[in-house]
Amino acid sequence: MTVDIHNAGGAREPGLLLAAAALVGLLVWSGLQPYDRLTWAMEVLPVMIALPLMLATYRRLPLTTLLYTLVFAHACVLMLGGAYTYARVPLGFELAAWLDVERNPYDRIGHLFQGFVPVMVAREILLRGDYVRGRRMLAFICLAIVLAVSASYELIEWAAAVVMGQGAEQFLGTQGDVWDTQWDMFCALLGAVAALLLLSGLQDRQMAAMGPAAS
Repeated sequence: MTVDIHNAGGAREPGLLLAAAALVGLLVWSGLQPYDRLTWAMEVLPVMIALPLMLATYRRLPLTTLLYTLVFAHACVLMLGGAYTYARVPLGFELAAWLDVERNPYDRIGHLFQGFVPVMVAREILLRGDYVRGRRMLAFICLAIVLAVSASYELIEWAAAVVMGQGAEQFLGTQGDVWDTQWDMFCALLGAVAALLLLSGLQDRQMAAMGPAAS
């Protein structure tokens, strides 16, 4: 069974197409003169994968408006970090001055989003596919998925450091923090918990309005 696109929110199509076009434009902008071309490519790779995938599956499995919005915001965070590298994002310096810290905290924002958005992706897929029914088990599995994604990303960073040597410094973005890996995973977990607490009800209402997903 497939979702009826009109009942699922066909009226959203112009807005979603506009958002997709905006993402492509932002992706091009971020890649015009990035601080480091290889770092940019590695940082925006998730966007290059997610956008075609969402376009390809839209008719068969449209997502909630909430989830599309979250993915759009996460993509913007990734592309901005890719253009400047996380340690040099101007917004991060503004935040550092406001928080009175020496370290550019923009990468912490990136890892908060690494938990905040994927946990809602996992939750929607698990619920609409009817893979998990118990709400406590659902929350546990979603958090476990986020931590697995975060750990996998840290392993990718480690592999990049081994292969690229000093050339991986911009991608790693540790800024001299020996606990950077642990902070990254904690931020992802914190973002995931916050998303579950703040957005689960809204996501449930939007999924109910869309009807069942393809089985």
